[in-house]
Amino acid sequence: MASSAKVMEVPGPHGERRVRVSSPDRVMWPDVGVTKWELAEYVAAVGEGFLRAVGDRPVTLQRFPEGVEGEEFFSKNPPKGVPEWARTVMCTYPSGRKHPQLVIDETATAVWAVQMNTVTFHPWPVRSADNDDPDELRIDLDPQPGRGFLDAVEAALGLKELMEELGLTPWVKTSGNRGVHVYARVAPTHEFLDVRHGVIGIARELERRMPELVTSAWWKEERGEKVFVDFNQANRDRTIASAYSPRPLPGAPVSMPVRWEQLRDVSPHDFTVRTVPAIVAADGDAWAGIDDATGDVATAIALWDRDVADGLGEMPFPPEYPKMPGEPPRVQPSRKRMEG
Repeated sequence: MASSAKVMEVPGPHGERRVRVSSPDRVMWPDVGVTKWELAEYVAAVGEGFLRAVGDRPVTLQRFPEGVEGEEFFSKNPPKGVPEWARTVMCTYPSGRKHPQLVIDETATAVWAVQMNTVTFHPWPVRSADNDDPDELRIDLDPQPGRGFLDAVEAALGLKELMEELGLTPWVKTSGNRGVHVYARVAPTHEFLDVRHGVIGIARELERRMPELVTSAWWKEERGEKVFVDFNQANRDRTIASAYSPRPLPGAPVSMPVRWEQLRDVSPHDFTVRTVPAIVAADGDAWAGIDDATGDVATAIALWDRDVADGLGEMPFPPEYPKMPGEPPRVQPSRKRMEG
């Protein structure tokens, strides 16, 4: 039997918002018993840092109506019943199709998204006023089988050095799983394909510097036991869980911003829906200065241009993308050899 609804009062720009949370006792993470109400309390508790990460951006909502062990789906269209204080922005997708997406401008909107059973928030790397030109460079370091979080940490530290050489200010967070995410704010001067090329340029250069640890190979059969730099997360409509976003994994983990000097000493398991509010209350937001550190993505794109001049070309796109100019065949290398 569903529990009765509760109302959460959340500070808004002109006073308190009252957000109704139905089924507050619904268990969202059965292994640790975290409820929907606890999730709403979490989002409210980390609101300042969370809004710094997702604010003024189109957001896709990853929703779990019966908890993280049940059915999930992604809401790109805003769910029905969007509050009057929330807004949307029109987005264009790789197919050319357009429709609105939710923008989270205040904590109350995030709490309402939890009311709609959202667990993970996936913001675009753009602002609502210009959602064609990214203002964030996002690099996903994904350990392949045989590698783990500590390997991703070492790759991230090498990436930090490279990005700083490019005049970018890198910020790091746990993925909430085994990986590490590195971000940099950039001026919105180039569109998605250019920014993706900049990420590919960085990935290839990092691979040259750390060849035993890092790979930019798209096909899994070519990655080996390395940390993959997932350049295709830089594409339009490809998103990464935001800073402070919970993840639908055992233990109710959170994708947590950390300071670079802390990175070798943390574990993804340190950061959960239940532990993070106290950590933030004690230590503040590790990404508090991110809005004051904007770089130029052209320095990364210059790495791509250099590689193209040296004979390296386009990399494969995700399978749902239309065929893109200059793209190599989307055929696994082993299959291509068999067919050849």
